[in-house]
Amino acid sequence: MTIQPIILTPDLKPVQAFYEQVFGAAEVFRYPAKGKVFFKTLKIGDAELGLVVQPADASAPARMVLSIAVNDVDALLPLVEPAGGRVKGPSNDMPWGQRVAHVFDPAGNPVNLTQNL
Repeated sequence: MTIQPIILTPDLKPVQAFYEQVFGAAEVFRYPAKGKVFFKTLKIGDAELGLVVQPADASAPARMVLSIAVNDVDALLPLVEPAGGRVKGPSNDMPWGQRVAHVFDPAGNPVNLTQNL
């Protein structure tokens, strides 16, 4: 069984660029293969993230957070804003043994950067 999170966005280009620049994502699938793209799959490490072109209500409260385990949270934070994202605040060490930073991708989706301590 595999779970694939899928992000809805009206504009694929900046969202895809964000995940490529910050996490080293690579496009592995697109539909349709030619012409105006509706769906893409990005590979990040061993996981896949889907992107679907669809209008999204950015004013609606988030109902899900994408959590991405990384080797060094603090090394990635400076990449977020140049890639079109937004940093909510500094990273913090949590009592359960992780360092966590909260950021947003260019479409306003919340993303937690997590690092095991």
